Amino acid sequence: MSKAPQVRLALAFTCIALLTFSIFFVRSHPQGPADYLVSNQGDELLVEIPAGASGGDIASILLKAGVIKSTAAFFGLAVTDPRSSSIAPGTHRLSATIPARIALDQLLDSKRIANLVKIAEGSWSSEVFAELEKNGISTKDIHKSVLQVKLPSGITSLEGTFFPAQYSFAKGTTAILALQKMVDRFTEEAKASGIYSGTSDFSFQSLLTIASLVQAEGDEKDFGKISQVIRNRLKLGMPLEFDTSIHFIKKVRGQIFLSTASTKIPSLYNTYLHTGLPPGAIGNPGRKAMDAAITPESGDWIFFITVAPGDTRFTSKYSEFSRWKSEYERNLRNGVFK
Repeated sequence: MSKAPQVRLALAFTCIALLTFSIFFVRSHPQGPADYLVSNQGDELLVEIPAGASGGDIASILLKAGVIKSTAAFFGLAVTDPRSSSIAPGTHRLSATIPARIALDQLLDSKRIANLVKIAEGSWSSEVFAELEKNGISTKDIHKSVLQVKLPSGITSLEGTFFPAQYSFAKGTTAILALQKMVDRFTEEAKASGIYSGTSDFSFQSLLTIASLVQAEGDEKDFGKISQVIRNRLKLGMPLEFDTSIHFIKKVRGQIFLSTASTKIPSLYNTYLHTGLPPGAIGNPGRKAMDAAITPESGDWIFFITVAPGDTRFTSKYSEFSRWKSEYERNLRNGVFK
């Protein structure tokens, strides 16, 4: 046999060997970021996720805590799964050495957030205090701390400054620490929305008051229009006549019939009795309401009414409003709002 065929034969065996080794290597070393197997799940850990943490921040925290095997595994999942934007700050109970997808599922499980306090959008301060009491913070401590909370410059009242969100407070957390955390979160959101800086027409406090009215009066899809109605009425010198301002004064919730006597309650927060804005917020608004307060939807509306659940209508004509009001009253009698 000549040398040429021998060389070709040797090269062929070499190629086959290399191909076989490559297939074995790929199969034994799967592509993709390092990740734990489900069977690796370890003991539970307490992991703190700070407010405002990005997907990359959370991935680093989880890796350092021993929850995930690589930041790439979690971050790759976080950027493709829209649920990751709903991860709440706080102390989470997570299993050690778990796959990234299970880590995400556990982070989204509210039952795994230690000492969870949920503050709903539009909550009154009194309702915020009640939630803290459920978490073991004493009423006496709360009332004492109200006088110690540091408010952002330009804000004259606590109402409206407890940002609605999910909070996790470690056992033994004092009222002042809990309340200040909510106020600090509010300040962050106020700056991000733009109401913190005020406008040529409205101060920071006034924009917060508008945001609270917007939050109380309607659904998120109507926030921008409600904000414009407030502006239009203020320009015309019309009283706002918002039922929710009376609800705030009386501390009542739900579909409450508003009597003529209620509209005459002697309070500066009574928007039937006084023109202009109330002296302060009537609840704690969320970010969407803050955004609407500073960026209303353009329109000439003066009146609005919710005719049926999810059906809020806006108009500049009293005749049209009156017709819709009759429809609302008919729906109310027929139990549509139950």
